[in-house]
This record gives sequence, structure tokens and C-alpha cells, in this order.
Amino acid sequence: MSVTLTESAARHVNRYLSKRGKGLGVRLGVKTTGCSGLAYKLEYVDEARPEDVVFETLGVKVLVDPKSMAYIDGTQLDFVREGLNEGFKFNNPNERDRCGCGESFRI
Repeated sequence: MSVTLTESAARHVNRYLSKRGKGLGVRLGVKTTGCSGLAYKLEYVDEARPEDVVFETLGVKVLVDPKSMAYIDGTQLDFVREGLNEGFKFNNPNERDRCGCGESFRI
């Protein structure tokens, strides 16, 4: 089981946590929504929950709830800039399909 970050994503998270002045890392999970069924949830966190599965890449912690782990095992989190847009990109080997708007995915 693993969830990793690219250098770009780790740099972005560290920069944001420094600006915030606090934080443990990011929590990655999934929720049921959208036209394909599942959507990623990503939030900055200040403390771990007892049930969290914790991964660390380049000094950045990624916390995952056990229920989401089956859907995102092997995912690499990247931070990309495309034209005027920037944001996190999820490279998930478990995805079978993604909706046209990019909001949700299916396993």
C-alpha cells in the first residue's frame, strides 16, 4: 500500500504549511459524488486521527482513512500548472474511467 507525492506536490504542500504557520500534512480520501461515482477529497490537516494510514514522501505526510485506501492505493499526487490554471493532479492506477468534466472517477 502506498500514496506518494511528486517533488512539485511536496514543495507546494510545504510552502502552504509554512504560510499557514502550522499543519501536519494533507489528508487524501474519496467521497461518493459526481457522474462517475467517486471524487477525491484533499485537505490540509493539523493532527492525525487514530485510524489514519500515514505515508511520507520528501518530508510531507499524507494521511488516508482506511475506507478510502482501497480506491487510492498506488496513487501519486502531483501539483501541475497548465496555462493560467494550477492544482493537484491525481495519478491513480486504479481508475478505470473519469467523467468528462474531471470532477469524478470510477474504479
